[in-house]
Amino acid sequence: MSDLELSRDEREALTRQIQKILADELDQDVGNMEAAVILDAVAEALGAAFYNKGLKDAGALFARRADDIADELYALEKPVGTRG
Repeated sequence: MSDLELSRDEREALTRQIQKILADELDQDVGNMEAAVILDAVAEALGAAFYNKGLKDAGALFARRADDIADELYALEKPVGTRG
């Protein structure tokens, strides 16, 4: 997995969300730089776990869809060797 790369707009939006959470939940005002440091730390600490969870969820969805397709293909099969 490559390092988490966010666009400038995504980083700014997430930084603002961190600032809002800290202000609303902990009554702590932090600046942009402090919020960006928190974002980087959280991304490093938790990013891989969430990424892996997303991969597992996508894999499970793909497996379900593949099973559905296999069932549909089986339903299309014609009987072999019967007369009549």
